[in-house]
Amino acid sequence: MIEIKVEKNEENELPVPHVWRPSFEEIIKAFVNKDYNLSSEIKNVNPVSNETAKQIKEYIEDYGEELIELPNETWNSSVYIYYGEYWNVLIDLYTKEEGLSDLVLSAEIRKNNNEYLIDIQLVYVP
Repeated sequence: MIEIKVEKNEENELPVPHVWRPSFEEIIKAFVNKDYNLSSEIKNVNPVSNETAKQIKEYIEDYGEELIELPNETWNSSVYIYYGEYWNVLIDLYTKEEGLSDLVLSAEIRKNNNEYLIDIQLVYVP
């Protein structure tokens, strides 16, 4: 398997780099467990505000399907692009009933020294 590295490409959406994937897997695992504030600290993930956590909870509940942990297939369609100061990432979410859903997790990633810090933006249907 070829490791996908982080690039500063402002022209094309690219597959999510391997270095970020474990963090997104932990984020979605927390959401599956209804921990929308990410109270169990996840390395390199900034805390989620109460307002954003409420929005995420409502969107998932309104969608009406049971969210599941990320399968490996999510990396076939999830993407990111560089916006000059940060990377915008869209993670495709899966549900128990339908598999690949219309829901996505939107996040921004900034580099701080040698670490990447993830800011959860929202969960929505694009």
